Amino acid sequence: MLSLLVTLARHRALSLQILTIFLAFGFQAAPAAAQIPSDPPNSIFPQSPFVEPQDRVPSFVDDEQRITLHGDRHPLAISQYDAGAVSPDFRMDRMLLTLQSDAAQQDALLQLLDGQHDSESPYYHQWLTPEQFGERFGVSEADATQVSRWLQAHGMEVEEVTAGRRSIVFSGTAAQVEEAFHTQIHIYKIGSEVHHANASDPEIPAAFAGVVGGVLSLHDFRSEPMHSGARIPTPDFTSGGSYYLAPADFATIYDLGPLYQESIGGGGQSVAIVARSNVNIADARQFRTSFGLPANDPQIIVNGADPGILSAGEETEADLDVEWSGAVARNAAIKFVVSKSTNSSDGTYLSAQYIVSHDLAPVMSMSFGLCEAALGSSGNSFINNLWQQAAAQGITVFVSSGDSGAAGCDSSSVAKATHGRGVNGLCSTPYSVCVGGTEFNEGSKSSLYWSPSNASGTQSSALSYIPEVVWNESSSGGLWASGGGASTIYAKPSWQTGTGVPADGKRDVPDVSLSSAGHDGYLMYQNGGLYVVGGTSAAAPSFAGVMTLVVQHSAARQGNANTAFYSLASKQRAGGASVFHDITGGNNSVPGEAGFAATVGYDQATGLGSIDASVLVSHWSDAVATPSFHVAASSTSLPVTAGTSNSVVLTATISGSFNASIAFSVTGLPTGISWTFTRPTLPAPGSGTSILLITASKTAKPGNYSATISVISGATRQQIPLSISCSAAHKSAEGRE
Repeated sequence: MLSLLVTLARHRALSLQILTIFLAFGFQAAPAAAQIPSDPPNSIFPQSPFVEPQDRVPSFVDDEQRITLHGDRHPLAISQYDAGAVSPDFRMDRMLLTLQSDAAQQDALLQLLDGQHDSESPYYHQWLTPEQFGERFGVSEADATQVSRWLQAHGMEVEEVTAGRRSIVFSGTAAQVEEAFHTQIHIYKIGSEVHHANASDPEIPAAFAGVVGGVLSLHDFRSEPMHSGARIPTPDFTSGGSYYLAPADFATIYDLGPLYQESIGGGGQSVAIVARSNVNIADARQFRTSFGLPANDPQIIVNGADPGILSAGEETEADLDVEWSGAVARNAAIKFVVSKSTNSSDGTYLSAQYIVSHDLAPVMSMSFGLCEAALGSSGNSFINNLWQQAAAQGITVFVSSGDSGAAGCDSSSVAKATHGRGVNGLCSTPYSVCVGGTEFNEGSKSSLYWSPSNASGTQSSALSYIPEVVWNESSSGGLWASGGGASTIYAKPSWQTGTGVPADGKRDVPDVSLSSAGHDGYLMYQNGGLYVVGGTSAAAPSFAGVMTLVVQHSAARQGNANTAFYSLASKQRAGGASVFHDITGGNNSVPGEAGFAATVGYDQATGLGSIDASVLVSHWSDAVATPSFHVAASSTSLPVTAGTSNSVVLTATISGSFNASIAFSVTGLPTGISWTFTRPTLPAPGSGTSILLITASKTAKPGNYSATISVISGATRQQIPLSISCSAAHKSAEGRE
């Protein structure tokens, strides 16, 4: 999603004899790379929702009985690009095997997450440690051991079972991976790029069904930094008609000054940054010295092998994130976590997992992106699980929405979008704050907003808040616009309500925005030189810096901040504090793909808008939980064969003193397919479980159908999309059904 202006054989299963041997192995997991910190404040959990993990993997794992992990092959790993198999000894290091909670654990976790943001709940702000999360919501130790032994029996090294017991880090060769997962690792040549990836969906033992969610990943197609490239500012700072953002300009425009005057600058707090390229610490020092910031070196944490400083584009991302998170939260500790990418893993995922697994900071920022379709089933599952765990630990996660406008599956550097609408799968989960982009709209009145000269010491020249529109510079070549749209995976969270929020039943992004345009871009230092850069990569770490001030002022972690953002926006429309600058001009349409126009309230180009930071921090406590309910479906894809039935479990949770009945219904089914609920209505207070039974008659027409589950209570409605795949009835050898 960026372009830089600077240079930027399948093998059969193990025999029963070998299976017997590996089941007798003792499990030895490598120690974690760093000490897990002591429990954070408010981590005592006397009344937490708790479901003891159950052993689900049998004592004997039949490696001959297999299931396929569908959706775990990259969309570009196709025959037209196939250049043949890799060598058997091709290294595949630090792969991630995702592990899944069972249904009872997931229900309890959803109740906990709701309660952590309900001031009347005994779980309010009761955050977990990674170990507590694993004890309550991870797989059982026995199951983690069974899966680890299976990997080891196929010759691979198990490096770590994470503290949350939702993933395993392991390494091996292509031959070992092919033997274990019954797929082949091939070379793919796409234009000038060479990639390595699995040629088919991997398989796992059927005994692991429901425990192993997938493999992240068996390829080296990686997420992309979300910036529009670094260029030398000409002229420097403010002069003539060119303006660039220094930290003090950002502070003036977004009203950070009153906070700094009250010594709210992030002191005693920390921000964790996700990276896969190291930085030259001298650049961070020069940035802070040049713009009048106090000395405050970032803490560089190398997770595994040091990747060093990669290409100019990767270094730009790393420098930008470190410098601007620290420019906003000027007194906070910036914990920069860098992990080396491998032939089979993206360093960003390893760094993100390290931050969450080590509970490194109350706020974290990730400025990379890959659309939901490209992430695949395992990628989306991994990110959703990781951000869900982060939320339970009280970590607020900020992720950039992308730089390709509504065409999130296209690179921002292409001239025309060709892959349709899409959103960044790293930010579209319900547990992360997705940060979009705006553009300052001075028009012909620049002198109202910018001084003709720079202040001594800080180099600032901004005079006040500057009106904003949607960031869209696609007319300059490339797509270059604020990412946004509707998720194809996640249902609408209960907190995503308010004026302008689409009634689409889907998670919409972004949530909030900040300036991201190359016009009035962000100043930064790289390799001793001064550059200017744009993109939502700048907005995400800057917003993370603002959130760190919220944490300092409130003296508490906040977890998923979206629960507060949407509440504050609703209160603002009802006459409350003016936290948000509502963006009502522009759109994120790009060549080849129509996007979304900014409108009053929420929109899929800038979310709720940008912020007045001082008002946000001082009125954060106004965001009390509103009564609401949320219904989660055990699956949103349901196969059914003509003449049979299948079911979906719907679990309703409540928050904010909600106390009313809720009713279920289904629309969109074709003739021949019917529905019933075991409990069509859940009585007050509205929590509980109902099973939706979908029945296809013998004459039902095979095909794929889109239905909608509606859940209604008074004027409140939640919609859950349901995909139904109806297949023809099986016939016996005699031809009878």
